[in-house]
Amino acid sequence: MGWAAWLGLRGVSGLANGQAFTFFIPQTISAITGFSLTLILSVCYRALISRRPLLMWGVSFGLAGVATALWAFIDAWVAQIQNPASEAGFTSLLLGAVYIDATSLAAWSALYFAINYFLQLEEQNDRVIRLEAQAASAQLAMLRYQLNPHFLFNTLNSISTLVLLKQAEPANAMLSRLSAFLRYTLANEPTAQVTLAQEIETLKLYLDIEKMRFEERLRPHFAIDPAVSRARLPSLLLQPLIENAIKYAVTPQEEGADITISAQLAGQNVRITVSDTGAGLSAETTDPTTGFATESTGVGLANIRDRLAQAFGDQHRFDVHVGAEGGFTVVIEFPFQPDGQMTIGTERT
Repeated sequence: MGWAAWLGLRGVSGLANGQAFTFFIPQTISAITGFSLTLILSVCYRALISRRPLLMWGVSFGLAGVATALWAFIDAWVAQIQNPASEAGFTSLLLGAVYIDATSLAAWSALYFAINYFLQLEEQNDRVIRLEAQAASAQLAMLRYQLNPHFLFNTLNSISTLVLLKQAEPANAMLSRLSAFLRYTLANEPTAQVTLAQEIETLKLYLDIEKMRFEERLRPHFAIDPAVSRARLPSLLLQPLIENAIKYAVTPQEEGADITISAQLAGQNVRITVSDTGAGLSAETTDPTTGFATESTGVGLANIRDRLAQAFGDQHRFDVHVGAEGGFTVVIEFPFQPDGQMTIGTERT
């Protein structure tokens, strides 16, 4: 198409200058010659474009010069054959053709390299995006897998305690619940997102395990708005919050504590609140910059913050509130992205 346009432009220019229709004959031959030469040049340029700049540009200019000389020679030869009685000699015809042909090949070469460099840049950008996505996916998987040994250690420690106390039946029941919980959580990809309904079901499985240990001292409450049940979030995002509440609110108090998990719409976002009625955290046991417990391993809350950043970027909120008279509250907000019909275990919701 480009060479057809080049031929049309040359033809219109010749007719505008009073040339006869026979002017199209040498112009057509010239266009075919130029097209053939650029096919060869494109093969050479493709082999050179990834070479070192000095080699690439040096060889490219040399090839363009040879192609220009050959093209100009053919143009001058055709023009002399068509007009043998012309007063212009072969040298004059050759010099005139060199100017036009060199300009045309230079423009074509510049366009070739510009297009191919643009395509290479786009390919590199796509590769960078893919690598960034893979890195984010790997980090999400790492953060997700980080929870497994942390959770398993605490649960197996509870089972060990029951065994030492010779409470075989509760220990067996806890092992059964642990098996169900692991089967449930391992069914999801570590980088996958689940619905809030699935996440709540996971929490209930986890709380069933902990209820075996704490009995009436652990009092969970759920207040989930059905409108947000299909909101998507990273799997096992809330489990560390419940684990922290059990560790810092239920365990230290003889009467235990209430743990409340609520979720509702807040504009275009989903707001999830996890609070407990524990003793709270004193100034000596908290980091003044974050509000996190200084004696904690840092796995839970830091993990949640990192996973929220990976999943939602800066479109999320993660706040920690310590009550003046006790209690600990975590508020999470993220964009509401409703999902279609999802599968929880083997049942549809």
